[in-house]
Amino acid sequence: MASMIQLYRTGGHTKTDMKVHLVWVPKWRKRVLTGQVGEAVRDLLRQIASEQEMYIISGKVAPDHIHLFVSYPISLHIPDAVQKLKGKSAYKLFQLFPHLKKIFWGRYFWARGYFAASSGSITDELIQKYIEEQEGEEVHGPVELGS
Repeated sequence: MASMIQLYRTGGHTKTDMKVHLVWVPKWRKRVLTGQVGEAVRDLLRQIASEQEMYIISGKVAPDHIHLFVSYPISLHIPDAVQKLKGKSAYKLFQLFPHLKKIFWGRYFWARGYFAASSGSITDELIQKYIEEQEGEEVHGPVELGS
């Protein structure tokens, strides 16, 4: 497997590498993301992601679900990003393919909800090991402030 893409984003006083794996499905998990509809979804998601300053590292448009692995700016709230990806793509799909309105009555193309899992280039264990090797007082569990 090729090495992971390291895409650091820099801000005034920050350097970040935020990535998330997103998955969602059409309503009733209908297998409609094929042919021209599948190609349109792919192109729409690329466009919408770019507008949100998201970089698609990899992705798949399967007949009944979407997989996206994206890098995103730290200022982006994932639920808002998914809402835009799903909402804008659904709106445009209904415009481009009117027959979909008969399959997905009620204005909703995508099912409610989504799966999201953050990703990083290091593991929890590696972070803990790094911290343990640092100088200073150990901090474990809840800390009581005051007297």
